[in-house]
Amino acid sequence: MFTKTEGYRHESIPAAIQAVRTLGAKNGFVVTATEDATVFSAAGLRPYDVVVFLLTTGDVLNASQQAAFEAYIRAGHGYVGVHSAADTERGWPWYGRLVGAWSSGHPEIQSAVLQVVNPTDASTAGLPPRWPRTDEWYSFLTNPRANGVRVLLTLDESTYVPGGWAMGTDHPIAWKHEFDGGRAWYTQGGHTTESYSEPLFLGHVLGGIQYALARPKAVAPKLRALSLTTNGGRVVVRALYDGRCMRCRATLRVHSRTTALRLRWSQQRGTATGLSAVLPAGRWLATVTLVDPATNASRKVSRWVRVPKI
Repeated sequence: MFTKTEGYRHESIPAAIQAVRTLGAKNGFVVTATEDATVFSAAGLRPYDVVVFLLTTGDVLNASQQAAFEAYIRAGHGYVGVHSAADTERGWPWYGRLVGAWSSGHPEIQSAVLQVVNPTDASTAGLPPRWPRTDEWYSFLTNPRANGVRVLLTLDESTYVPGGWAMGTDHPIAWKHEFDGGRAWYTQGGHTTESYSEPLFLGHVLGGIQYALARPKAVAPKLRALSLTTNGGRVVVRALYDGRCMRCRATLRVHSRTTALRLRWSQQRGTATGLSAVLPAGRWLATVTLVDPATNASRKVSRWVRVPKI
């Protein structure tokens, strides 16, 4: 559990730490709490399966610590964000995609009704379909669905006064997703000290930790389209692949030679381009391979290409 703050500091942090420690003792996982950002190194993170950003705020990691945490998630580990984890590291775009969305503000603490969207998830299975509770209710700068998350809970804005922070009929409040090789789960609840003595809220958090503890399945990258042409005795490659494989490596192998392809990623799609060495005229088998280094899952496609005489 990481509870460092460089902005607002919640009075509920001690109660939150104790509550998660108790969840661990009762459910078979060991919990360490720290505000020491130097833990965010390859060696410092190695003992842990999940990192919980618990009521963090502000810019809490430097550049090398951010890089270490990115590598940790890409290695298949888990992240849990609680409440103001969405008010953390606003200048770090990768973290914004990990958490799902940054908060935009909130009205005063008040009662509201949460609606269960996915009743079969471990973090919602014990909840009533409409769950009334009191907390500080964030709105978000963007809808987290734009980041490809699976929404678990939404907030019924007709049951409280959102003021200038209304999001409308679709107001996600808890979600999860597989991201960059790892798993991430976020809940907006947990501002108040009382939250950490609520059995339903604690069961909700426990389900999120259990989701993050499970390693994502190794899914081979999806090759959306592949073009193999020739130019000047070379095989020219253009491949489109699933952009969720953000750190994929790609190669072209032809005539016993392997060439690394250039990769670009944007808007949930990746492009791999490149060309082979000059080949003798003839019919050659060209193989394009995509590898996700986070899981070592790979996709390989082979096609025959006829190279004309130059």
